[in-house]
Amino acid sequence: MDWKEVLRRRLATPNAAPEKKKSEQELKDEEMGLFTKYYSEWKGGRRNTNEFYKTIPRFYYRLPAEDEVLLQKLREESRAVFLQRKSRELLDNEELQNLWFLLDKHQTPPMIGEEAMINYENFLKVGEKAGPKCKQFFTAKVFAKLLHTDSYGRISIMQFFNYVMRKVWLHQTRIGLSLYDVAGQGYLRESDLENYILELIPTLPQLDGLEKSFYSFYVCTAVRKFFFFLDPLRTGKIKIQDILACSFLDDLLELRDEELSKESQETNWFSAPSALRVYGQYLNLDKDHNGMLSKEELSRYGTATMTNVFLDRVFQECLTYDGEMDYKTYLDFVLALENRKEPAALQYIFKLLDIENKGYLNVFSLNYFFRDEIFDMVKPKDPLKISLQDLINSNQGDTVTTILIDLNGFWTYENREALVANDSENSADLDDT
Repeated sequence: MDWKEVLRRRLATPNAAPEKKKSEQELKDEEMGLFTKYYSEWKGGRRNTNEFYKTIPRFYYRLPAEDEVLLQKLREESRAVFLQRKSRELLDNEELQNLWFLLDKHQTPPMIGEEAMINYENFLKVGEKAGPKCKQFFTAKVFAKLLHTDSYGRISIMQFFNYVMRKVWLHQTRIGLSLYDVAGQGYLRESDLENYILELIPTLPQLDGLEKSFYSFYVCTAVRKFFFFLDPLRTGKIKIQDILACSFLDDLLELRDEELSKESQETNWFSAPSALRVYGQYLNLDKDHNGMLSKEELSRYGTATMTNVFLDRVFQECLTYDGEMDYKTYLDFVLALENRKEPAALQYIFKLLDIENKGYLNVFSLNYFFRDEIFDMVKPKDPLKISLQDLINSNQGDTVTTILIDLNGFWTYENREALVANDSENSADLDDT
C-alpha cells in the first residue's frame, strides 16, 4: 500500500475511546511523526529493491572553506602529487631522442625530396618499440590525421615528430599552469596568471635586459592581453584550456629564442621593446605625473585626432578613479584600438558607440558620431540598426570604428579617392624620372 494512503487513513480513523481534545500543535507533531515513520519505511523499501543506487560513484566533493586550513593544505598537496605524477608520464628529452632514432630507422622509401616518410606497418612497429609512454601517439586516428596525398599511403616522419613534440609541450605547459591554479577548478585568476608570468621572466632570454623595478609593469602589460581577449565577460578568470588554445602563450614563450629578430620583437606584444613602448607612451601622456590619465591627457594619444564625443564615452564607460584612467584601463584601451579587426576589440568599441545602451547602433547613435553612410558600409540585417554581429560580419569593423572615433581616420576616409589619385600621380612621376 502507498505510504501516503496509509497516512491519510490513519489520520481519518476516529479513536475507539473518547480522549481529551488535542491541540493544533499536538496534531501537527503527530502528523509529522507518522509521516516520518511511513516515509522512512517506504524509502528503505525502495533502497532494498534496487541495489543499483549503491553502485553510483561519488561525483561531488565540497571545496574546503577558508577556515578549514588542514583540508585546504591536504587538497593542495594532493594536487601537487597528482601533477607530479602526470609530469612523469610525459616523454623526457632522452625518450624523444630515442623516438626520433626509431622513426628514422624505420623510414619507408622513397623519400620525397629530403622528407623521410613512414608507412602504417612500420609506424606500428615503432609504436611497439618506443615504450608505453608513446602508446597514445601510435594510433590509427593519429596516422590518418597526418595522412595527406602521398601515393604510397605514408606520412612525414618530421610532421609526426613535430606533432608529438607539440602534444608533449601542451601537456607540460598545462601542468605548469595548473600549479598556479589555486582554486583547482581549471582556470586562472588575474593574480594566478601574474604569478606565473613573474616567475617565467628569468627563463626568457629576451627579457634579460628588463630592470627588476619594471617587472610589475611588464607583468601587468602581459596579463592584460590574456584577460582582454579571453575574458570578454570580465569574470576575472580564464580557463586554462583557453590559454593553451590561443596563440598568446606561443608569443610569450617565443622570447626564449636568443636570436629573435628585431622585427619579431616589435610585433610581439610580450617583448621588452613592445612593453617599454606602451608604458613609455603612458608616461608621456601623463603630463602632471600623478600616475593617471585625465581625458585631456588621453586626447593626445596617437595622432591626437580622437573626437571629443568618443573620449567622453571612454570616460563614461571605462573604469576610472576620480575621473582619471589608470594603467590597466589604459592597456585595455590600447589593445582595443590596436586590434580593431578582432571581435573582442570591436566589442569594446561597440559598447562606447552604443550611447543608448540598446545593444545596437541606430541612426541616432551614428548621427551622434558620424552620418548614415555607415549603414551602407555595414549592410546590417535591420536597415535601422547595426548589431555587434553585423559589424563583425561586414569585415568593415576596423574602418567603421576608425571613422567614428578618430578625426584622422574620418578625414582619410572622406578623402580616400583624392589620396588614391595622388598616389597614382606620384607613381607616374617616379616612372617618368
